[in-house]
Amino acid sequence: MSKKLLTSCLLVMLSVVLVLSGCSSKKEPKEALSSAAVKALEMNSYVLENQMKILDFSVEGTPEAESPEVGAVLSMLKNAEINIKQVYQKDPMQTEATLEVKLTGDMTTTITIPLVMTPEKLYVKVPSIPFLPMPESVTGKFLVLDMKELAEQSGEEFNPDLFNPEKSQKLGTELMGALFAEYESGAYFTNIDPKEASLPEGFKAKQVVQFAITNENVKEAVTILVNQALPKMLDILAKEEYRSMLQLTPEELEQAKKELQEGNQDELGKALDEMKNNLQINKFTVDTAIDENNYPAYYNVQADVAVNDPDTQTNIKVALQMTSRFTQINEKPAFEIGIPTDTLTMEQLQEEMGQFGY
Repeated sequence: MSKKLLTSCLLVMLSVVLVLSGCSSKKEPKEALSSAAVKALEMNSYVLENQMKILDFSVEGTPEAESPEVGAVLSMLKNAEINIKQVYQKDPMQTEATLEVKLTGDMTTTITIPLVMTPEKLYVKVPSIPFLPMPESVTGKFLVLDMKELAEQSGEEFNPDLFNPEKSQKLGTELMGALFAEYESGAYFTNIDPKEASLPEGFKAKQVVQFAITNENVKEAVTILVNQALPKMLDILAKEEYRSMLQLTPEELEQAKKELQEGNQDELGKALDEMKNNLQINKFTVDTAIDENNYPAYYNVQADVAVNDPDTQTNIKVALQMTSRFTQINEKPAFEIGIPTDTLTMEQLQEEMGQFGY
């Protein structure tokens, strides 16, 4: 083999190694999140499963907290679950979701509410709730809400962009980018080993980024949010496409920004000191798992905090976990509900409920 050919082969091999290493290497945590957020805009269809578990919820220190009524509510909420499974397609826009609420304690029950949304209509299935009797003539039917008619009845102009998931997602991406930009990567964002990230079985993560707030950095984190991130986020909301979508006026946004700028920093500092003294963050992390296609396909939020109010001697403890997982990204969606036909209007619902004694 000639020296020239050998050199060429070595260069080709070196190029392949560099390309492969570049594909497998992890990006800087904040950069990885920003890139993944932009990539998420390419989701034209997906199945999204959200779950929230209340692991602990207690209130102590006040007579009201010791009452049987409050105790029953706390018992019901502790270990409660809220699950939402959503199927979405961008064009033509259609999304359906099933909301499931599982309550424990003395009122153990599961409430399931299917929903369907199109560009102009929202369908909500009237649930059967054990402790809230409903007439049989309405349970199981879908209440259809015409957004355009509701807007006209309230004297407002119907804005279809308000129910446009694509634009909402774009806005969320810009707001998240503005928020992330203000926080230092090493102090708040870190890469973690996927093996330590409690990922769903079978999920292959290219990179997992963790955002964490602790007792040590919570004061700084809130200060950055108020003084740096929120003004920039308000500038984003002031863009015509988002301002009109949310039906905000320039005056409202300008007033909000003015109040932030004129806020008394001494009072803010005092409030933050009190918060730091009375707030105990046992854990607050947000893990974002980026899949092999660079989509932010899994989120895991874990929070365990306690708040003590020295004035009332009230102690509140809350611990919860929230997860979100995207699957079947850009695949043909399989809608299980479709567009409901067994429907009733708000007027029909009110009439039936009135006859039932409501």
